[in-house]
Amino acid sequence: MHLDVVVLGSANLDLVLRVAAIPAPGETVLATGQDRFPGGKGLNQAVAAARSGARTAMIAGLGHDAAGDELLQAMHDDGIDTSAVRRVDEPSGTALIVVQDTGENSIVVAAGANSALTALSAEAQQAVTSASVLVAQLEVPLAVVAQAAAAARAAGTTVVLNAAPAQPLDDALLDLVDVLVVNEHEASSLTGVEDPVRSAVALTERVGEVVVTLGADGAAHVDSDRNVTRAPGVAASVVDTTGAGDTFVGVLAASLAAGSTVAAAVRRAVTAGAVSVETVGAVPSIPTREAVEARLHAS
Repeated sequence: MHLDVVVLGSANLDLVLRVAAIPAPGETVLATGQDRFPGGKGLNQAVAAARSGARTAMIAGLGHDAAGDELLQAMHDDGIDTSAVRRVDEPSGTALIVVQDTGENSIVVAAGANSALTALSAEAQQAVTSASVLVAQLEVPLAVVAQAAAAARAAGTTVVLNAAPAQPLDDALLDLVDVLVVNEHEASSLTGVEDPVRSAVALTERVGEVVVTLGADGAAHVDSDRNVTRAPGVAASVVDTTGAGDTFVGVLAASLAAGSTVAAAVRRAVTAGAVSVETVGAVPSIPTREAVEARLHAS
């Protein structure tokens, strides 16, 4: 079966605590509410692609536990192909997310079964080579990201790398990437340049095209000729920013698979990210294609 998007990445159970303000070191605060949701960068991005209408598959590691069952069901609920999802003898990944009243958050992740995803299975290899777009992040081992990117490049599959969480990347991996997606912090971490757009321009020395997300200010796209195209932010009533970046990446990938240019895909992804921050939780907040279309037409 031909796939539009295959996502290689993490799947975590998100434990969310809502607070008036994120505590300082040594400070204890009482939560005003708590929730649990399926999440993880990989799962969030796969759901975002699927809800955008893309035929989507997930490559992930889950534990033989209740959390793993819950995460697998979340994938099935959105019609995501799970034939390349492995169950392993590690606890499923968990993320503790503290969300303050402004919607900003702090996150701590225990990788668990995500760290056991060290090589592509035969099913994963087939998914990568049959897809239009591969999406990967850095919450799974770099070795499997590089293996998947190499397989994708050989098959003519477009490679989108979301370089998050921030860590050093060698040129051998970046040479396999068609579109690098980073936020302001990740861009600065990779280049040492504080200004995010200048940082994105600098990154085009190492990778073909770069997209840097700018939070409420939208995003900027730098092509291989160093032309900068800005997609302005979209007004939103912010409740929770968790998963907004993942929504952006998943919608970007789905748009590319549907034939959009990178610049057009970025504009759509910015709108989707704005819609997502208006709902609590990562997966619950990811909008459908119809919701994104409605916001695009309203703006």
